[in-house]
Amino acid sequence: MKTLGLVSCTKRKQNYRCQASEMYSASDLFRKAYAYCQKRYDKVAILSAKYGLLFHNDEIEPYDLALKRMRVRQRREWAESVFTQMNNRFDLRDFQQIFFHVGQEYRQYLIPKLEASGIQCQAPLEHIRFGDQKAWYREHDC
Repeated sequence: MKTLGLVSCTKRKQNYRCQASEMYSASDLFRKAYAYCQKRYDKVAILSAKYGLLFHNDEIEPYDLALKRMRVRQRREWAESVFTQMNNRFDLRDFQQIFFHVGQEYRQYLIPKLEASGIQCQAPLEHIRFGDQKAWYREHDC
């Protein structure tokens, strides 16, 4: 059984069309989280407020959208859409665990759907303040 690491998009982005991993590389926290996930999990994907589920080489345009600014209904719809994307782009039966390196808004409605499918979900930085997360990744060799 495989593991999947999910990293969230960031407010800081490149200002040109590029691959998803490059788009968010303007953020030091994204770079550290992405590197951590690449070292520890079998697969890594990015959760985007606009595009949903992304792989590192998916080409995207810059945007200004945040789940924090969405209403509950919109976040539920986003999670449903991401769950559908995950089912279309992965065989979810291959994954035993999914590790969320994302904020509460990104996992709140998605985790229950995944757990109902029999996948264990964890948020390793769940109790670490946003401002302390870069230090956590540094301490874990990223």
